Amino acid sequence: MKRRPDDPDKPKRSAYDKALGLLARREHSRRELKTKLRQGGYQGEEAIAAIDRLGEQRYQDDDRFAQVLVRSRASQGYGPQRIRAELKTHAVPDARIRELLDEAEVDWDASAIDQLRRRYGGKGVVDRAERARRAQFLLRRGFAAATVRRATHAEVDDAADEID
Repeated sequence: MKRRPDDPDKPKRSAYDKALGLLARREHSRRELKTKLRQGGYQGEEAIAAIDRLGEQRYQDDDRFAQVLVRSRASQGYGPQRIRAELKTHAVPDARIRELLDEAEVDWDASAIDQLRRRYGGKGVVDRAERARRAQFLLRRGFAAATVRRATHAEVDDAADEID
């Protein structure tokens, strides 16, 4: 007979086992693990002890989590403001966020232009409204205003070069 996950006869997994299972799928921050364990019905002391133990065993590391998140989001085409905001939700200190973004060595201008090409293809900008739409798209993805300005004007300049 197959047991259902909510079977009352089945012993509840420990907070450590639950957190280890979560970490087996992907990296998690301490804050994220604590929240997920609390949602799973694990109380404060048990959850904190489990997270501390995982940290001592190097299964959970906030710095490694932050590095993976920066690389992942940058490769997905998100800008530094968006990545910074997401890292803040995981309680990564501002100074460390600056270091991580610098260490990533991402050419944000090239990334923004690449996102425009992916989204809008090779079509040039026809009017101001279209340029504004494209700028808003980049701003929503977390690129700085100066980067957006350079990217949207570079796109216009590239289109003008193709016409000549």
